[in-house]
Amino acid sequence: MESHLKKLIVVEGMVESEIIKSKLASFDIPCIMQFETAGRLYGITMNGLGKVKIMVTAEDYEKAKEIISTEKEMK
Repeated sequence: MESHLKKLIVVEGMVESEIIKSKLASFDIPCIMQFETAGRLYGITMNGLGKVKIMVTAEDYEKAKEIISTEKEMK
C-alpha cells in the first residue's frame, strides 16, 4: 500500500497531526503518519524530529487536499 501513498502535508508535532487524521477519518479517508520515533519518544522537536508527514492514497489525495485547505482557511 505504501507505494501508492502521496504526501498530503507535513506538520509540527503529534497534536496537529492527530487533529488532521481525525478530520480525514470523518470523511472516510484513511491516512498514515510518518515520523521519527526519537522525536515522539523523547519529546524532541528540533532538527526535524517533531515533524509528522501525513500520507494518503493517490485516490484520496485531491479530496484530502481540499479538506485540509478548507480547514486552514477557517483558522
